[in-house]
Amino acid sequence: MTVSATYRPDPRFAALGDDFSDPVRPADFPEAHLRFWNDRWAGPVGLDTLDAAERAAHFHRFQALPDNQSQPRAMRYHGHQFRTYNPDLGDGRGFLFAQLRDDQDRLLDLATKGSGTTPWSRSGDGRLTLKGAVREVLAAEMLEALGVYTSKAFAVFETGEALQRNDEPSPTRSAVLTRLGHSHVRLGTFQRHAYEGEPERIEALIGHVIETCYPGLAEAEDRPAALLEAVIAANARMAAGWMAAGFVHGVLNTDNINVTGESFDYGPWRFLPHYEPGFTAAYFDHSGLYCFARQPEAVYWALQQFAGALSLVGDRSSLETALAGFPAVYRTALLEAFLARFGLASAGEAADEALVRAFLAFMESSQLPWEGVIFDWFCGEASAERAMSGPRAPAYTGETFDTWRTAMAAHDPVRPERLGHAVFGQDDPVAMTIEVVEETWAAIDAADDWSRFEQRIADIRAAGEGYDLGRGRLGFRP
Repeated sequence: MTVSATYRPDPRFAALGDDFSDPVRPADFPEAHLRFWNDRWAGPVGLDTLDAAERAAHFHRFQALPDNQSQPRAMRYHGHQFRTYNPDLGDGRGFLFAQLRDDQDRLLDLATKGSGTTPWSRSGDGRLTLKGAVREVLAAEMLEALGVYTSKAFAVFETGEALQRNDEPSPTRSAVLTRLGHSHVRLGTFQRHAYEGEPERIEALIGHVIETCYPGLAEAEDRPAALLEAVIAANARMAAGWMAAGFVHGVLNTDNINVTGESFDYGPWRFLPHYEPGFTAAYFDHSGLYCFARQPEAVYWALQQFAGALSLVGDRSSLETALAGFPAVYRTALLEAFLARFGLASAGEAADEALVRAFLAFMESSQLPWEGVIFDWFCGEASAERAMSGPRAPAYTGETFDTWRTAMAAHDPVRPERLGHAVFGQDDPVAMTIEVVEETWAAIDAADDWSRFEQRIADIRAAGEGYDLGRGRLGFRP
């Protein structure tokens, strides 16, 4: 096998034993058509030299990578789903396939979606629709471009099965997706062992997460509280990143939130077309529990359940103190995320808060496209000439706009040289609203035309290069 010299296998999770995961067999798919390969991330993990046959062997048939996990493992977890506890969860259509180090010595997971049934599939078929895989690629690529800490879609193979689904015209095409992530240990992973009354397992899991994700906590005197603080900070940054990106995850159950605060598992996600606090992504979210504006609340609630699981082995008072810090941590993270998106430097907490409030007031009154306004005014007054001569210029008037512009003027631009990038020579930004997603899929569905999808990926990556957000700060990037 032609792995490169930078390939460094380091399987860790399986060593925790069968109380934490189950060995499983991948599905035997009838066809293998590679539809997406993340060449940008294959290099840092040493898999860029795989040839076509090797890619199919490892990411379609899931033959073990050299010196890596010998067999796929379906991870065990529970979770609150729309705040109702479900003790029948676990990897039902995916598994942890491999773990490896990247070129910065970070331990990363390769895990699947749509790879077949497991002991936790319940009545499901363990499969993924091709449209679902395409949507996950688009979500992960767009969020990465906008500086949000996200898992990466690594490989997608179309698998040649006809699936029956209630939310897609059926039969529909099938696929298997592999994602690259910093960890697939969920908050619900801890909940499972708390539910089963196994404090020793929780202690083992704390040790594993600290060793693999937060090694700086190894000498912490109160490890449960220290871990909770770290997970709170990470997930506060994630929620703040979503808000600044105008992103709605859709399903913030505790099994869809992980210990590294890394956005993952994209189902009914949406980006805001315009500012609407109550905007929901999931058609089944009838109460708006996971709507745009309630996402920070949902994340905080999930962290409270995580703390409850940790209380079996940790000091309750220390855990409560850590939880009480979430609002302040989130507020700081929110200002940082918006400032990064605006391309502006901090002018002090009061001025930063005034800037965000003024932006939201203008967005609510104007109902302009979320991404379009941020694109027009990236770096604030440094973009004024471009913004005031662009297609949205007629709307840049009135009291709420004047208030926002005044607030922007109080902040210095960060890296105004970015405005020389070709992406800022366009009238409109790259956006990933539902209309763009459906148009991209329609070409694939109707004529097996992948050119629009490939162009979308190229455009998203170019936008990410233009904005240059969060490298080395908001998540792992090449």
